[in-house]
Amino acid sequence: MSKYSTFRAGKAASFLISKKTFWSIIILTLITAVLFIISTGVGSVRIQPLEVIKVFLGSGEQTHSIIVQTLRLPRMIVAVLAGSALAVSGAILQGMIRNPLASPDIIGITGGATLGAVSFFFFLGDRVSIQWLPVCAIIGAFVSTFLIYVLAWKHGVSPLRMVMIGIGMAAAYSSISYMLMISGPIILANKSLTFMTGSIYGVSWVKDVWTLAPWVLILIPIALLLAREVNVQELGQEIAVGVGSSVQRNRFLLLMISVALAGAAVAIGGAISFIGLMAPHIARKLVGPAFGGVLPVSALIGAIILLLADLAARSLFSPLDIPAGVFTAAIGAPFFIYLLYRNRHT
Repeated sequence: MSKYSTFRAGKAASFLISKKTFWSIIILTLITAVLFIISTGVGSVRIQPLEVIKVFLGSGEQTHSIIVQTLRLPRMIVAVLAGSALAVSGAILQGMIRNPLASPDIIGITGGATLGAVSFFFFLGDRVSIQWLPVCAIIGAFVSTFLIYVLAWKHGVSPLRMVMIGIGMAAAYSSISYMLMISGPIILANKSLTFMTGSIYGVSWVKDVWTLAPWVLILIPIALLLAREVNVQELGQEIAVGVGSSVQRNRFLLLMISVALAGAAVAIGGAISFIGLMAPHIARKLVGPAFGGVLPVSALIGAIILLLADLAARSLFSPLDIPAGVFTAAIGAPFFIYLLYRNRHT
């Protein structure tokens, strides 16, 4: 019995998908949907899951509709989009760099976006509308990655050199962010600290959901189209060149997609850490190393992780609303130590 199923779109396109990958996507999608509905109902006013579904269908009570559509639904959508973006960004980096420890926050992409946001608070906060904050964070992510790429260039960019320089630059970005934070007024420190921890509290439709959604909905399908290139690059640069892949061009394109996804997620949700590290590892355990399967599964796992973290942040210490990044870091830090120990002889 074949392990793959064939899907055809007329004569235009066809593709194979592993049955394990197919059922993993179906099951994870259902888990995400259930968690989405449950999380939407949790808060100072508890709404039963059936009532949440009625609101989604347009037949719920008016009070519930206002609470869900105005306050909670944008937050849940941002959790799904940001978690997916960070997970896919990490999956691309780990496949491209061939390093299981690679993720946007570890190699400096998240740090650059955070520095861009903190710089906005410090230099432009009282002069420019807050709606420019995501732009500054995304610019920070791209500028920081450009510096890492330039510093890592020596007859091309080697994965090991990029990781080592990225780790050093991440520490530098963090130090500069803290220096700006403590040298400004207390209100700046509070805003910066919340952003650096990572929180999706208080998001809105216009400023947050509609800003983040185009990045995720456009770039993740493009990454899927480039899945073959990631699979080739995982075999090593010599083999990739031997089969006709333009290694440096494709590596740069994949890096830009990864940076854009991470920068957009950090711009809206702050520096939520370790999702880009954990989700791809879990995905590979479920569906194997093929990037075409790892990518969508990573996206779903990233969404689930952030939904769970945000649910814990809102419910465990009620009425306090703890930043979701606290919980992702609490899980991710031990996971990172485990990966270091497991790969100590590699």
